Order: sequence, then C-alpha cells, then structure tokens
Amino acid sequence: MDGTVRSDIKIGSFVNIVLKKDQRSGELTEGIVKRILTSAPKHHRGIKVMLDDGQVGRVQEIIEDNF
Repeated sequence: MDGTVRSDIKIGSFVNIVLKKDQRSGELTEGIVKRILTSAPKHHRGIKVMLDDGQVGRVQEIIEDNF
C-alpha cells in the first residue's frame, strides 16, 4: 500500500519513508510511525510522518499495519 492517504497510516505502523536528503536518490528508510505530521487527508508525494527514532519523511510504502 502506498502512503498517499492519511487514513491508511496509523501510529505504530511499520513503513518505508523517503527522507528530505534522500529525495533525489529515492533511498528508503524503514521505521515505526510515532506521529503523523500531514493534516491533509491525501498528499500526492506521501504523508509526512515522524518515526520513533525522530527521523521525518514522506511515506512511500506501508509495510505492516499493527492495528
């Protein structure tokens, strides 16, 4: 599942995000969602989240939804 719809992403979901510094290369970072930062219901480049380790990026893929 891609990360463009806010309602698909939950706190605790395991996701792949792209960090701002990695947008050109497309390198993905795995982590668990701590906070959802985008308030809009949809975003074409991905919903912005903060991972439990403090990294911030846009969700590219939802790997596992823990709910």
